[in-house]
Amino acid sequence: MPEAAARDAAVRAAFRSQAKSCAALGSPFVAMLCDLAAERLTAAQPVGRHLLGWTGDPSSSADSVPLRFAGSLHALVLDGADSALSQVYPPHATDPDGLWIAVERACRDHAEAILERLASPPQTNEVRRSAALLPGFLTLAKRFAMPLCLSEVGASAGLNLLWDRYAYRLGDFAWGDPESPVLLAPAWTGGRPPDASLILRERAGCDLRPVDPAHPDDAQRLLSYLWADQADRIERTRAALHLAALSGLKVEAADAVDWLERRLAVIRPGCVHVIVHTIAWQYLPSAARERGDALIEEAGRAATEAAPLARLSLEGDGQAPGAALTLQMWPTGERHEIGRADFHGRSVDWRGWPGLS
Repeated sequence: MPEAAARDAAVRAAFRSQAKSCAALGSPFVAMLCDLAAERLTAAQPVGRHLLGWTGDPSSSADSVPLRFAGSLHALVLDGADSALSQVYPPHATDPDGLWIAVERACRDHAEAILERLASPPQTNEVRRSAALLPGFLTLAKRFAMPLCLSEVGASAGLNLLWDRYAYRLGDFAWGDPESPVLLAPAWTGGRPPDASLILRERAGCDLRPVDPAHPDDAQRLLSYLWADQADRIERTRAALHLAALSGLKVEAADAVDWLERRLAVIRPGCVHVIVHTIAWQYLPSAARERGDALIEEAGRAATEAAPLARLSLEGDGQAPGAALTLQMWPTGERHEIGRADFHGRSVDWRGWPGLS
């Protein structure tokens, strides 16, 4: 197959695959948009030509071209830059032909803005993942009876570093600030999380392109990558961004592994140092993942009961359903899959740490 034809086919396949993922994750609108792009994109306009000639890997596990495209269009709606496009976006009803006519017009009228957005990878900060992380933090508090110090890789705007500012309903277990504007209540299966006193001493995060929740353009950009027909998700993220802006928390702009090396070089006696990442590790280059894993293992070997280390992650593992919630603790190095969760945190299947309740 000629190179140009192979690129075209790979992009269309990426849009079809993303459509299936969106449908499974409760976004029929973006699923329709991606299916339409797979079928109807042409190289007649600069945007279509750029997309169909994509030189990297357009799939969701790499460059995420479909989500770049969906985010660039949603940004035009959120900014009020294209009234015709807004009229075929939620909450308005639409049909495939009407949607695609508006999309093609937007690609022509806003080509420069869309092409600029396509140059950047999509960035989300799904706050509902905190509902999967909280039981892991409670497990660590139960096991060590120490405050936690957090280091999050791929923290984006830091919304999942502020998990203690939210309200939770995990089955019949309630936790957090009942007055919080952010309520996380996933579909919950499994037993209750551990009941433990939880103190957070320190929190820090890094991202290659951190989002400043206090900056309106940054906040709007983050919201644009959310799916337009998921109004509850958008409003929940708005509320979390507001809390983050009030907190003054700043995520550091840094390479993940270089930053992690600096964080691991500091011993924190009397505190459980928790390395956290959610749907982020998989996007690091393989060499960076290997180096990061080696750094964590090396720090784990130096951990003690007085200065323990833990790694709490929610990452895709190729298994269904959802992603694996995994916890590893040092000084023992013991590791378990303590649950599984939907990629957006809509559901959590809690399994817990063996022998700890």
